[in-house]
Amino acid sequence: MIKPRLFTPGPTGVPEEVLVEMARPMFHHRTARFKELFASVNDSLKRVLMTDRDVLTIAGSGTAAMEAAIACAVPRGRKVLVANGGKFGERWAKVARVYGLDVDEVELEWGTALAAETARAKLSGGGYGAVVTVHSETSTATACDLEAIAKVVAGTDAILIADCITSAGTLPLKMDDWGVDIVAAGSQKAFMLPPGLGFVAVSDKAWRAIDAVDAPGVYLDLKAYRKSIAANDTPYTAPVSLIRGLKVSLDMILAAGVETVWRRTALLAAAVRAAAEPMGMKVFSRRPSDSVTALLYPEGVDDDFRKRLERRYGCSIAGGQAHLKGKLCRISHMGYVDPLETIGLLAAMEYTLADLGVDVRPGAGVSAAMDVLKDWQ
Repeated sequence: MIKPRLFTPGPTGVPEEVLVEMARPMFHHRTARFKELFASVNDSLKRVLMTDRDVLTIAGSGTAAMEAAIACAVPRGRKVLVANGGKFGERWAKVARVYGLDVDEVELEWGTALAAETARAKLSGGGYGAVVTVHSETSTATACDLEAIAKVVAGTDAILIADCITSAGTLPLKMDDWGVDIVAAGSQKAFMLPPGLGFVAVSDKAWRAIDAVDAPGVYLDLKAYRKSIAANDTPYTAPVSLIRGLKVSLDMILAAGVETVWRRTALLAAAVRAAAEPMGMKVFSRRPSDSVTALLYPEGVDDDFRKRLERRYGCSIAGGQAHLKGKLCRISHMGYVDPLETIGLLAAMEYTLADLGVDVRPGAGVSAAMDVLKDWQ
């Protein structure tokens, strides 16, 4: 019997404590009990995102959170700058166009990220109401310098909307200190939950933009969520089980310490990157994210590698998307994963590569990773 192990960049593994809490009997959401729970969750979310702003919780995925932000916060009659360096940047440009927005799409080579100077050059011409960028582009395992971009946008009257779906709770992210106007995240990544919750934190600057926009929808109208959260409630039926699980996962993150989680995630990522060359693989991104690593396959290897890895060792990793399909794999370092699991995955990858005829010495990648992970605390 093989134990399944999940290393995909969403959904990620869910701790047993969270699963047990979610399995407990249901209770009604329009109660004082729920409001007390929801207030605690909101306070913890603020600590993870390092913001004094309320964090709006939407029953939906991270895409719902980002769509709500784009639909409700981008001023009409002004351009929105969208950085497209992967499948999710591409998605946000599509969402903005669906809502009839004037999109200026910066198409980036996959594996690169929006530079602050590019944003500065664009915004200097005026006419922009918002900038949309992905902090950690999951499809390419690439991170941008969100802090630097935020400083550029802060000097204009545009707002910055950041897709932090695979960065919140795993990469350094300081919403208030950096001046990010909207942070959107999802439950199924570093928050160690099943899919189903989207989170949106909004600055005062962004609320002024939202108040000037007639929201083109009902369920994703952020004004409704602002009104309800003032009473520690949700405007529509709350996913009680997920929010109960969220309370447990947030308690776990905060018990470890947010900055400790950042450091541990960085070590896991550095360990996998160190193991790449000894295994005959290469890191794809020019600006790697610590939340997920993309490794190019050796010559002659395709996605049969992932299938064998799962079938023989129970390890599930993600493949490439679009033109990268069959050319690389992606490994998550978010949430409920630790050094022992990561070393085990690398050993299984070495065996699988050897089975496919790659000249790899079992233990070479593992040894390189162990040299990095000795600094684990």
